[in-house]
Amino acid sequence: MSTTQELFREDSYAKCCDAVVLGVNDLGGIILDKTVFYPAGGGQPGDAGALMRADGTPIPIATTVYESNRSAIVHVPAENASVPSPGEKVRCVLDWDRRYAYMRVHTALHLLCATLPYPVTGGSIGDGQGRLDFDIPDAGLDKDALSEELTKLVARDLPVAVSWITDEELQAQPDLVRTMAVKPPTGSGRVRMIAVGDVDFQPCGGTHVANTREIGSVQVSKIEKKGAQNRRVRIKLP
Repeated sequence: MSTTQELFREDSYAKCCDAVVLGVNDLGGIILDKTVFYPAGGGQPGDAGALMRADGTPIPIATTVYESNRSAIVHVPAENASVPSPGEKVRCVLDWDRRYAYMRVHTALHLLCATLPYPVTGGSIGDGQGRLDFDIPDAGLDKDALSEELTKLVARDLPVAVSWITDEELQAQPDLVRTMAVKPPTGSGRVRMIAVGDVDFQPCGGTHVANTREIGSVQVSKIEKKGAQNRRVRIKLP
């Protein structure tokens, strides 16, 4: 379990927080006691922003990652940026526009999962666009039909809720795991679940909007064949 308290797990809309510097690693990465910065994982990029020092000096953060053993979250400063000292108090400030764009795309990909009930073999999230790879025995996917289904789901104003189940509950319900390549982290005793209305329920550690209406316009931009049973479906949020 991370030594950094992950505030984004409970509140994706938290844009800032006060924190204490626990240390700086050999590469200059900054480790805090708590953070609102999401570390790269599950196809979602790490957050950027700044750590504000007590005198108002910003430390620009280029990205956020986990340490290799997931023991802490590392805030990676921009090149040539200053670094704080252990014990120093800072204020975490997200690049909110960037994060919110990822939240909208990430939630839209959950709707794509609901529309295509097949195992997911990969995926990625970007600013205004994303994609999922599906293990589909038979092709014949239609971009316009998929776009129409996504639009209908967005228009239902579905709430997006966070809940938790135990490791044992997840093991007893393996069908809840849609991703074949990335398994949800276990070992802490509980697993974070995301429910999008009554259409999608699966383990997910990422950040999401609170209601599908926040996604706005979404459409399937491209469908690619990546193997005999692998189809890559790309979406974009104009």
